[in-house]
Amino acid sequence: MAVDRKVLITECKDNKGLVAKVTNVCFQSGLNIIKNSEYVDNINGEFFMRTELEGDFSGIDLLKDLALALPENSRHRLVNKGKKKLLVLVTKEAHCLGELLIKSHYGALDAEIVAVVGNHPDLEELAQKFQLPFHFITHQDLNRQQHEQEILECLAGYAFDYIVLAKYMRVLSESFIAQYSNKIINIHHSFLPAFIGAKPYHQAYERGVKIIGATAHFVTNDLDDGPIITQDVVSVDHSHSPEDMAKSGREVEESVLTGALRKVIEEKVIVYGNRTVVFD
Repeated sequence: MAVDRKVLITECKDNKGLVAKVTNVCFQSGLNIIKNSEYVDNINGEFFMRTELEGDFSGIDLLKDLALALPENSRHRLVNKGKKKLLVLVTKEAHCLGELLIKSHYGALDAEIVAVVGNHPDLEELAQKFQLPFHFITHQDLNRQQHEQEILECLAGYAFDYIVLAKYMRVLSESFIAQYSNKIINIHHSFLPAFIGAKPYHQAYERGVKIIGATAHFVTNDLDDGPIITQDVVSVDHSHSPEDMAKSGREVEESVLTGALRKVIEEKVIVYGNRTVVFD
């Protein structure tokens, strides 16, 4: 018997007995439940469930059986548990890319980085140290549509699960984002929704904040307003200049981005409108 591990994600209107119905269908299909987590949005009456399964998935139609057992318009997806492939977009700052390269190379992040694409050549040497292809696609003398078309042509040569914006300092167009809905993850150097857009550390300094942070989120058409995956903060005080804040913030950016990717890779994140459900 072939034994595989998969993750089942269930979303539907809340109702009595949903956990029992899902687990019973899994049992009747001969599958073993390794771990189960659920959440109910009582305000909107929505039910979310993440189930880790082990067993022989051949010869069964789990999603069809669940659709018959659960409320109408329920949503299900069954995904393989394991390593994900990432394609990383960068500009000039090395810290987030460096953290991803080290974590993935030594197995602390269950991901394979397939390529790095930059609109400046600065990080090519870093990518090559890890024997990764680096594509320098300049934006100089190109409008946004032309530049993005060149990036899309490059991306077409790779198979990947997610695009990671590791300090990629350009705004993506609606048409680009639409091709990778809920598949683009950005690290923003601010505790969103505060200080969106450019130079958030300068904005924070002018406001006299006592904490600064970082936010990893899915990219949508609204700038820095996509569903949030993870956030963290660090304390600052009146003596910190914008440059000091940026130095302190880099470590937070690294940990927040890798933490978010770990959750996404483990299929622990469900996008729900402009919010996320993130399981432990």
